[in-house]
Amino acid sequence: MITELVKPEITELIDRQDWAALQEAIDDWPIPEIAELLMDLSSANRVIIFRLLPRAKIAEVFSYMETEAQNQIADSLSDEETRHILTNMAPDDRTMFLEELPGRITQRLLNLLNPQDLREATQLLGYPEESVGRLMTPDYIAVRPGWTIEQCLKHIRAMGKKSETLNMIYVTDTSWKLLDALELQNFILNEPDDLVSDIMDDTFASVNAFDDREDAVSTMQKFDKTALPVIDTEGVLLGIVTVDDVLDVAEEEATEDFHKSGGIAPLERTYRETSIFGLFNKRIGWLMILVIVSLMSSGVIKAFEEILASAIALAFFIPLLIGSAGNAGAQAATLMVRAIATDDVKLSHWLQTTGREMIVGLLLGAIMGAACYVLGLYFGGTDIAIIVGATMIAIILLANIIGTLLPFLLTFLKLDPAVASSPLIATIMDASGLLIYFGIATLVLGSF
Repeated sequence: MITELVKPEITELIDRQDWAALQEAIDDWPIPEIAELLMDLSSANRVIIFRLLPRAKIAEVFSYMETEAQNQIADSLSDEETRHILTNMAPDDRTMFLEELPGRITQRLLNLLNPQDLREATQLLGYPEESVGRLMTPDYIAVRPGWTIEQCLKHIRAMGKKSETLNMIYVTDTSWKLLDALELQNFILNEPDDLVSDIMDDTFASVNAFDDREDAVSTMQKFDKTALPVIDTEGVLLGIVTVDDVLDVAEEEATEDFHKSGGIAPLERTYRETSIFGLFNKRIGWLMILVIVSLMSSGVIKAFEEILASAIALAFFIPLLIGSAGNAGAQAATLMVRAIATDDVKLSHWLQTTGREMIVGLLLGAIMGAACYVLGLYFGGTDIAIIVGATMIAIILLANIIGTLLPFLLTFLKLDPAVASSPLIATIMDASGLLIYFGIATLVLGSF
């Protein structure tokens, strides 16, 4: 990467405070690389170098920076400088920046906008959080079905610089109802005298402004599009959502699922931007819940302390059994959470999927149970071998069933299936695995 290759040179220029040479050095850098450089600098140097950027670049560089750095820079700028940045930011990037700020600061910044940008910003901020409306931009190109290709191309040339993307051209009627979405190549490859209505196929994918932003991710992936039109309930075209915003959403959702699968409340900001207390707060809740749930395991051991005392070898296998059950359940849950998230598996498939995982669980349990039987023979004799082998088969089967059904249940209850996290599955299997273990031990030792 450019910043890594020339970092010693940049550091030397900053240490010498040779701002003119530094400005010249980064003048031809790509926008993302400049933003990355600024993110790696101290707060004071970040502001100095940001002010050295050409006015034509500062809004775009600002859009690429993380929220904390954006806030720090915004605090150091005059109202006129801030107005310039907000005015020149893409509407969707501006919305993302403003929604992260406290309401009082957002209102102050909104007052810096001209009437047109203010209407645009307040309209986008008026949509629910995590809705497609917050992601969309009103900068697109629309044509009428009665126009000729030549008229359309002139319109595209005139309006193209203001559009977020030129890949797709949208066809609307006089009421702005969306009629079609056509690729630019349709206009380039057809004759100038052809009408738009002649090349329309009336087939297009769209999303509603009030849809969850995850719907935009799945729709864009399903139809393999780089931009999607955003409509209201009456089909009126409100804006478009582009692949760069959707990729950001996909990354955020994947990160959120990773956090939940680890028993962590999702972070609102990046790890570096989150304070120590914030990290503590996001983790302590789940840990305390799991501690309380784990008390059930202690209760099970307490209830069967006599059988445990009569065959002390049983204690040797407790970590092996409950650890294996937790791992097997976490595997099944991970597969189901991902399959549900990608629509590979739907709610209606729950019975078929559970049946498949029962077979997998029996196969896994049989192999692992045989291994445990051999260990049981070596460490405790035939009785212990039977107990440990049978328990392994039973708990692996149960772990697979629970790990499969729990994500389906959470999805049915309109909850995030990622909550079926590895720590939760492992804790459930601790208590249930011990019940099975000591139950089988009581039956076997009581009958031999």
